[in-house]
Amino acid sequence: MPDARTDGTARAYELLEPLVQAATVRVHAAPDGYAPPGTGPTWGSGFFIAPGWVLTCAHVVGEGGAAVRLAGRELGITFSSGPRTTGTVTGRVECVLPERLEERRPARRALWDLPDLALVRVLAPVSHACVRLTDRARPRLDEVAYFGCTEDLGTPEITGRTTRLRGTAAGGAALRLGDDDEIEPGMSGGPVVDLANGEVVGVVKARRHTGGGGLAVSVIQLRTLPLAATGQVGLYRRVMQAHDLYHYDQHVSDLDTRRTWTDLHGELGALGAARAATAGPAPLPGSGAPYTAAGRLTPAERTTLCGLLAELPPPPSSEAVRALVEAARGEEPDPALPAPLSWRDGLGMLHDPPGGAGEAAAMLRYATDVSVADFREPPAPGADEELWDWVRATAERLWRPLRRELGERRDQGLAERQRRRRARAAYGAPGPQQHGRPGGPLPQGPSVLLEAWAHGWEDVYDWRVSVLAGPAHPGRVTPVGSGVRATRAGLPEAVRDALAEAFRRCDTHEAAAVLEVAVAPELFGLPVDTWVLTGRVPLGVQRPVVLRHPAGGDGAHPADADAAHRRADRWARVQAGPLLDERADCARGRPRSPSPAWLDGLADNTVPVHCRTADAEPTRGSLYAVRDAGYGVAVTRRPPADPGESCAPFHRGLREELTEAGRGAPLPVRLQALRARAHGADPDAYWANGMALVWDDPARALPEEEPLQGDL
Repeated sequence: MPDARTDGTARAYELLEPLVQAATVRVHAAPDGYAPPGTGPTWGSGFFIAPGWVLTCAHVVGEGGAAVRLAGRELGITFSSGPRTTGTVTGRVECVLPERLEERRPARRALWDLPDLALVRVLAPVSHACVRLTDRARPRLDEVAYFGCTEDLGTPEITGRTTRLRGTAAGGAALRLGDDDEIEPGMSGGPVVDLANGEVVGVVKARRHTGGGGLAVSVIQLRTLPLAATGQVGLYRRVMQAHDLYHYDQHVSDLDTRRTWTDLHGELGALGAARAATAGPAPLPGSGAPYTAAGRLTPAERTTLCGLLAELPPPPSSEAVRALVEAARGEEPDPALPAPLSWRDGLGMLHDPPGGAGEAAAMLRYATDVSVADFREPPAPGADEELWDWVRATAERLWRPLRRELGERRDQGLAERQRRRRARAAYGAPGPQQHGRPGGPLPQGPSVLLEAWAHGWEDVYDWRVSVLAGPAHPGRVTPVGSGVRATRAGLPEAVRDALAEAFRRCDTHEAAAVLEVAVAPELFGLPVDTWVLTGRVPLGVQRPVVLRHPAGGDGAHPADADAAHRRADRWARVQAGPLLDERADCARGRPRSPSPAWLDGLADNTVPVHCRTADAEPTRGSLYAVRDAGYGVAVTRRPPADPGESCAPFHRGLREELTEAGRGAPLPVRLQALRARAHGADPDAYWANGMALVWDDPARALPEEEPLQGDL
């Protein structure tokens, strides 16, 4: 180790090395039945993050197989099966990140797209060690060690080097490794370990061509694993639950006397305290006295808490976790952080709370709130009570008055949970279904907002993706991502990652979040419902997609009381039903432009219908006129390619759909069902191809400002 390393860093490396090496693996071709197991060229490295699960880089599993699909590919995993012994087992690639690497891979020796991760399932039950992953969304820029497979002496072996994190890149997705030492071929996919906290923070990705150092991928990017289908537990939550239960079981087991990661964290804490005492009065982060109101949980307490949280059903949504974090932390979590998908992710957002508040107290408040949360399904008998008993006992040991505060917090939480359950029971089941089609209203929680603005007269667009909190938090809009000068054809790719992150934040166990597309009426022809984010299922089949008029451009200023009342009355009448349809831009197939007087004279429960191209007259003018007349619900569509095709089947089918719906509330969900039927090749739903719903809910206010128009 270089002389520049402190004694404390050297000792931390010595403590960590055996545990990390035991969990790090060599990745190579799958055993073929002829060659001895574990032989053949090394593709790269990886490491066990949970029983049966190996994390590595996508470019490692893609080695030597440019024409082979990555997901489903089998490969060999050679791992430590005991002191000075190894074993080899077959693994199968479950998924790669990003998913688009399946269709578009870089040229040989070129960098693969971030996050460049692959999750591999081991195909046989084997006994192995697992690393401890960080829960911090932003790692500290401190001393680290990285490990991987090298062949310094002609034989593959797992070795480690030390360096320092020099910063982040790509919005925190990548970590910059210092040039203190060289990353050798074969180390890609290996773990990067924070020496101060004893946690894996990254995955080795690439080395510099001109010398030492390189890039690693933050392990927090695991949260971008493919989204689960509604009603299912996602892969990320399953793997992280197994990870936390592994370390909890190791901690409480009496069958093994070998050092665990929890033991190691206790030794690192003592080492940090000794370093702080030697350095002077300023303590190192994380070295505060654990049994004070301003202290931190001990490593044993953290491991136990994570294990107890893992025993519970997953949270209903990412926003549910963020809400509990905000209540425990005392401020809204950083909106730039990746969406928290598990209860443990919420703990990671409670480090170093603001105003000098105690980290331990914040985590215990959070755990108390989790114990009375509305779970996706009933927890195992006694699991929530066991969590609460642990919180109460730990609070008394930390600071006795805290126990009383948490007891009152739990009583309030239980009462609120009971109130919500009574309200749901009184409200009853979702709306009626007719002919087997969904009839329920939209969920009232957070939605995803996509805004796009034409860039002057050019055919390029600025865009922004946000989370719209909805009626629970009126006016709260959390930005997720934005960009400028995207072409119309390139817009789906430009917004892909931001939309995926926003959906992770908003989707719940019961329903996929609504996508609200706020664009000028001439852009109502954007085929957003056909965009494919993950897999091969279009967005409009996965979730409700609705169009909205952008804020600040609606002819009638919000201060205009008459206009506001007119919009509110028409919205309420459409929601109550029954629904009437009226052709706005055609008369028996011939184009027409509706006059303001004609629109004003229609019944308030009318849904204006458009069947022609939105970016050309008369439809463009009609859409503006319908908006100015206060109609919050309207229908438009992208016409078929054949201009001679009659629009009569569309109008006939839509009238039947509106009649069956009866009222406005179920329309977005029913349109999603129509898209799903058409996607599934139901000829009775083909008339709805290209149909879009304008849905300007007055209870969901849009942000007023537009994005910057690039550099001046």
